[in-house]
Amino acid sequence: MKNLIIVGARGFGREVYDLATQCSGFNLEYVIKGFLDDKADALDGFENYPPIISSVEDYKIQENDVFVCALGTVKWKKHYAELIQAKGGKFINLIHPSTKLNTNAVVGTGLLVFMYANISNDCIIEDFVTIQGYVGLGHDTKIHKWAHLSSYSFTGGFVILEEEVTLNTRATVLPHVVVRKGATVGACSMVIKNVKENTTVFGVPAKKLDF
Repeated sequence: MKNLIIVGARGFGREVYDLATQCSGFNLEYVIKGFLDDKADALDGFENYPPIISSVEDYKIQENDVFVCALGTVKWKKHYAELIQAKGGKFINLIHPSTKLNTNAVVGTGLLVFMYANISNDCIIEDFVTIQGYVGLGHDTKIHKWAHLSSYSFTGGFVILEEEVTLNTRATVLPHVVVRKGATVGACSMVIKNVKENTTVFGVPAKKLDF
Protein backbone atom coordinates (compact mmCIF):
# COMPACT_ATOMS: atom_id res chain seq x y z
CA MET A 1 0.00 0.00 0.00
CA LYS A 2 1.34 3.42 -1.00
CA ASN A 3 1.12 6.58 1.08
CA LEU A 4 -0.25 9.44 -1.01
CA ILE A 5 0.99 12.93 -0.19
CA ILE A 6 -0.74 15.97 -1.65
CA VAL A 7 1.58 18.88 -2.43
CA GLY A 8 -0.41 22.00 -1.56
CA ALA A 9 -3.03 22.37 1.17
CA ARG A 10 -4.83 25.50 0.00
CA GLY A 11 -8.24 25.56 -1.69
CA PHE A 12 -7.24 23.48 -4.69
CA GLY A 13 -5.42 21.04 -2.43
CA ARG A 14 -8.64 20.42 -0.52
CA GLU A 15 -10.41 19.72 -3.81
CA VAL A 16 -7.67 17.29 -4.82
CA TYR A 17 -8.07 15.52 -1.48
CA ASP A 18 -11.69 14.76 -2.39
CA LEU A 19 -10.63 13.66 -5.87
CA ALA A 20 -8.17 11.23 -4.27
CA THR A 21 -10.90 9.75 -2.06
CA GLN A 22 -13.17 9.25 -5.09
CA CYS A 23 -10.64 7.46 -7.31
CA SER A 24 -10.64 3.67 -7.58
CA GLY A 25 -7.22 3.28 -5.95
CA PHE A 26 -8.26 4.85 -2.64
CA ASN A 27 -7.75 2.38 0.24
CA LEU A 28 -6.79 -0.29 -2.30
CA GLU A 29 -3.58 1.06 -3.84
CA TYR A 30 -2.97 4.05 -1.56
CA VAL A 31 -4.02 5.76 1.64
CA ILE A 32 -3.77 9.52 2.09
CA LYS A 33 -0.91 10.41 4.41
CA GLY A 34 -1.38 14.18 4.39
CA PHE A 35 -0.31 17.44 2.79
CA LEU A 36 2.94 19.29 2.21
CA ASP A 37 2.67 23.07 2.42
CA ASP A 38 4.98 25.92 3.39
CA LYS A 39 2.07 27.55 5.25
CA ALA A 40 1.73 25.37 8.33
CA ASP A 41 -1.65 26.88 9.26
CA ALA A 42 -3.22 26.55 5.79
CA LEU A 43 -5.87 24.14 7.12
CA ASP A 44 -6.73 26.11 10.26
CA GLY A 45 -10.51 26.43 10.44
CA PHE A 46 -11.09 23.50 8.06
CA GLU A 47 -12.19 20.13 9.41
CA ASN A 48 -12.11 16.56 8.06
CA TYR A 49 -8.77 16.78 6.25
CA PRO A 50 -5.51 14.94 6.94
CA PRO A 51 -2.69 16.97 8.50
CA ILE A 52 0.00 19.13 6.97
CA ILE A 53 3.09 17.00 7.50
CA SER A 54 5.84 19.40 6.51
CA SER A 55 6.95 21.96 3.99
CA VAL A 56 8.05 20.62 0.61
CA GLU A 57 11.62 21.74 1.20
CA ASP A 58 11.95 20.02 4.58
CA TYR A 59 10.16 16.75 3.82
CA LYS A 60 12.25 13.58 3.70
CA ILE A 61 10.72 11.09 1.29
CA GLN A 62 9.84 7.67 2.70
CA GLU A 63 9.91 4.31 0.92
CA ASN A 64 6.19 3.99 0.13
CA ASP A 65 5.45 7.65 -0.58
CA VAL A 66 3.79 8.76 -3.80
CA PHE A 67 2.74 12.29 -4.69
CA VAL A 68 0.28 14.49 -6.54
CA CYS A 69 0.77 18.23 -7.03
CA ALA A 70 -2.31 20.26 -6.07
CA LEU A 71 -1.28 23.75 -7.12
CA GLY A 72 -3.60 25.62 -9.45
CA THR A 73 -0.97 27.96 -10.87
CA VAL A 74 1.25 26.43 -13.54
CA LYS A 75 4.39 28.22 -12.34
CA TRP A 76 4.15 26.86 -8.80
CA LYS A 77 2.96 23.42 -9.86
CA LYS A 78 6.09 23.03 -11.96
CA HIS A 79 8.36 24.46 -9.26
CA TYR A 80 7.21 22.17 -6.46
CA ALA A 81 6.79 19.05 -8.58
CA GLU A 82 10.37 19.43 -9.75
CA LEU A 83 11.51 19.83 -6.13
CA ILE A 84 9.86 16.53 -5.24
CA GLN A 85 11.32 14.83 -8.31
CA ALA A 86 14.79 16.10 -7.42
CA LYS A 87 14.41 14.33 -4.05
CA GLY A 88 13.50 11.09 -5.85
CA GLY A 89 9.74 11.32 -5.34
CA LYS A 90 7.32 9.52 -7.65
CA PHE A 91 4.04 10.97 -8.91
CA ILE A 92 0.83 9.12 -9.71
CA ASN A 93 -2.33 9.98 -11.65
CA LEU A 94 -5.66 10.77 -10.06
CA ILE A 95 -8.33 10.24 -12.71
CA HIS A 96 -11.94 10.42 -11.58
CA PRO A 97 -13.90 7.24 -12.43
CA SER A 98 -16.49 9.27 -14.38
CA THR A 99 -13.81 10.43 -16.85
CA LYS A 100 -14.26 9.14 -20.39
CA LEU A 101 -10.99 8.00 -21.98
CA ASN A 102 -11.79 7.18 -25.59
CA THR A 103 -10.02 4.89 -28.06
CA ASN A 104 -6.23 5.39 -28.30
CA ALA A 105 -6.16 8.26 -25.80
CA VAL A 106 -2.70 8.36 -24.17
CA VAL A 107 -1.99 9.93 -20.79
CA GLY A 108 1.25 10.67 -18.96
CA THR A 109 2.15 10.77 -15.26
CA GLY A 110 1.20 13.19 -12.50
CA LEU A 111 -2.20 14.00 -14.01
CA LEU A 112 -5.20 15.32 -12.12
CA VAL A 113 -8.45 14.67 -14.00
CA PHE A 114 -11.72 15.61 -12.32
CA MET A 115 -15.29 14.44 -12.78
CA TYR A 116 -16.96 14.04 -16.18
CA ALA A 117 -13.98 15.07 -18.28
CA ASN A 118 -14.15 13.72 -21.83
CA ILE A 119 -10.80 12.87 -23.45
CA SER A 120 -11.69 11.99 -27.01
CA ASN A 121 -10.17 9.63 -29.54
CA ASP A 122 -6.41 9.70 -30.13
CA CYS A 123 -5.71 12.54 -27.70
CA ILE A 124 -2.25 12.76 -26.14
CA ILE A 125 -1.96 14.19 -22.63
CA GLU A 126 1.58 14.66 -21.35
CA ASP A 127 2.85 14.70 -17.74
CA PHE A 128 1.52 16.95 -14.97
CA VAL A 129 -1.53 18.20 -16.83
CA THR A 130 -4.54 19.26 -14.74
CA ILE A 131 -7.99 18.76 -16.28
CA GLN A 132 -10.82 20.02 -14.10
CA GLY A 133 -14.46 18.96 -14.16
CA TYR A 134 -16.55 18.81 -17.34
CA VAL A 135 -13.66 19.62 -19.69
CA GLY A 136 -14.12 18.38 -23.26
CA LEU A 137 -11.16 17.52 -25.48
CA GLY A 138 -11.84 16.98 -29.17
CA HIS A 139 -10.23 14.15 -31.12
CA ASP A 140 -6.47 14.34 -31.72
CA THR A 141 -5.94 17.11 -29.18
CA LYS A 142 -2.38 17.22 -27.85
CA ILE A 143 -1.69 18.79 -24.46
CA HIS A 144 1.91 19.27 -23.41
CA LYS A 145 3.40 19.18 -19.90
CA TRP A 146 2.21 21.38 -17.03
CA ALA A 147 -0.93 22.71 -18.76
CA HIS A 148 -3.99 23.56 -16.66
CA LEU A 149 -7.53 23.32 -18.08
CA SER A 150 -10.22 24.81 -15.86
CA SER A 151 -13.78 23.53 -15.60
CA TYR A 152 -15.94 23.48 -18.74
CA SER A 153 -13.11 24.47 -21.09
CA PHE A 154 -13.17 22.85 -24.54
CA THR A 155 -10.78 22.10 -27.38
CA GLY A 156 -11.80 21.18 -30.90
CA GLY A 157 -10.13 18.48 -32.96
CA PHE A 158 -6.37 18.66 -33.62
CA VAL A 159 -5.80 21.48 -31.12
CA ILE A 160 -2.30 21.74 -29.64
CA LEU A 161 -1.71 23.26 -26.21
CA GLU A 162 2.01 23.65 -25.63
CA GLU A 163 3.78 23.48 -22.27
CA GLU A 164 2.51 25.59 -19.36
CA VAL A 165 -0.67 26.77 -21.10
CA THR A 166 -3.68 27.77 -18.98
CA LEU A 167 -7.28 27.63 -20.19
CA ASN A 168 -9.59 29.36 -17.75
CA THR A 169 -13.23 28.44 -17.10
CA ARG A 170 -15.36 27.90 -20.23
CA ALA A 171 -12.55 28.85 -22.61
CA THR A 172 -13.01 27.36 -26.09
CA VAL A 173 -10.22 26.66 -28.58
CA LEU A 174 -11.44 25.97 -32.11
CA PRO A 175 -10.12 23.05 -34.21
CA HIS A 176 -6.52 23.07 -35.49
CA VAL A 177 -5.51 26.07 -33.33
CA VAL A 178 -2.12 26.05 -31.57
CA VAL A 179 -1.76 27.79 -28.19
CA ARG A 180 1.94 28.37 -27.66
CA LYS A 181 4.03 27.80 -24.54
CA GLY A 182 3.07 29.75 -21.42
CA ALA A 183 -0.01 31.40 -22.92
CA THR A 184 -3.20 32.03 -20.93
CA VAL A 185 -6.74 32.04 -22.32
CA GLY A 186 -9.23 34.02 -20.26
CA ALA A 187 -12.54 32.74 -18.95
CA CYS A 188 -15.38 32.40 -21.50
CA SER A 189 -13.06 33.28 -24.39
CA MET A 190 -13.15 31.77 -27.88
CA VAL A 191 -9.79 31.24 -29.58
CA ILE A 192 -10.08 31.20 -33.37
CA LYS A 193 -6.41 31.59 -34.34
CA ASN A 194 -3.00 30.62 -32.98
CA VAL A 195 -1.88 32.25 -29.72
CA LYS A 196 1.69 33.45 -29.31
CA GLU A 197 4.02 32.29 -26.55
CA ASN A 198 3.61 33.84 -23.08
CA THR A 199 0.64 36.01 -24.04
CA THR A 200 -2.79 36.39 -22.45
CA VAL A 201 -5.86 36.49 -24.67
CA PHE A 202 -9.45 37.23 -23.73
CA GLY A 203 -12.83 37.75 -25.37
CA VAL A 204 -14.92 36.52 -28.29
CA PRO A 205 -12.98 36.27 -30.47
CA ALA A 206 -9.98 36.15 -28.13
CA LYS A 207 -7.54 39.04 -28.46
CA LYS A 208 -4.24 39.79 -26.76
CA LEU A 209 -4.36 41.68 -23.48
CA ASP A 210 -1.53 44.06 -22.60
CA PHE A 211 -0.83 44.63 -18.92
